Amino acid sequence: MATPVTIKVSNRNPRKPIKRLPSSIEVTDATTVQDVKDKLGKQVGLNPERLGISDPEKKKLLSDRKALITKHKEVLGGLEILVKDLGPQASWTTVFVIEYLGPILIHLSFLAIRPYIYSNPGPLSTSQYLSMAMIVLHFLKREYETLFVHRFSLATMPFFNIFKNSGHYWVFSGFNLAYWIYKPTSYTAKSSPAIDSINYVGIALYLFGEIANYNAHVVLSKLRKPGGTERGIPKGFGFDTVTCPNYSFELIAWTGIALVTKSWSTVLFGIIAYGQMRIWAQKKERALRQLSDKYNKKRNGIIPGPWRKL
Repeated sequence: MATPVTIKVSNRNPRKPIKRLPSSIEVTDATTVQDVKDKLGKQVGLNPERLGISDPEKKKLLSDRKALITKHKEVLGGLEILVKDLGPQASWTTVFVIEYLGPILIHLSFLAIRPYIYSNPGPLSTSQYLSMAMIVLHFLKREYETLFVHRFSLATMPFFNIFKNSGHYWVFSGFNLAYWIYKPTSYTAKSSPAIDSINYVGIALYLFGEIANYNAHVVLSKLRKPGGTERGIPKGFGFDTVTCPNYSFELIAWTGIALVTKSWSTVLFGIIAYGQMRIWAQKKERALRQLSDKYNKKRNGIIPGPWRKL
């Protein structure tokens, strides 16, 4: 093993310095970013996941916890790392489970609380029951994927994200959809007792979108070993057309839900979701482009369109 190298340790935020932070740390060619975080965490008395390690030149966060610290040229060149307290952290699984649980409970609870919200609520129509089933199943699928399919490269995210993410899902896909869909005077409530042709189209789009979305998530999960942080270029159904077909298929599923609910609230949620997914898709596009010069640059991350090689 190579001779240990001494690297200077500095507070990235001098205004909020980390107490008891050592002035230096010794690393070898086998020391990972996580090893550094673990060593510093013990010395400063903080959970290692709270510590963000950055290089001194670009001040870019070293997000790959399994990467060798000596492989970062900026760190090795300046023999320095910057450390910041990221604050309380929560696991990605915990955040996802909580944020998806909200819409499930909210929609199911409307079966019991409708008499206390609306006057003369009456029974739910076929379309309203169908809408509830589609929305609840969508988020149950997400819960399953969170627990058994997704493989996260980062161990944690800021604890505050629980409230931010839950606010998005609980409000826009929970209360927002439920209040208008299960309203006695809504278009959905006045639908025919039988499933009409529009509902059949909506169900078909929904099933296709959900199944294709699940397949895309499985493809993405196979790019990384359990507990791994490695990145890969996904290939398969949808991935040769857009950067993030999982988002494309999700929008198709929600289009199906919108046709069944026939509610402006579903359209509103779809527009908000598209805006956020578009930002994520652009970040994913940039990350894949940096990963390999053989990656085919897409012109759009979600909606299919012309694309060319770099």
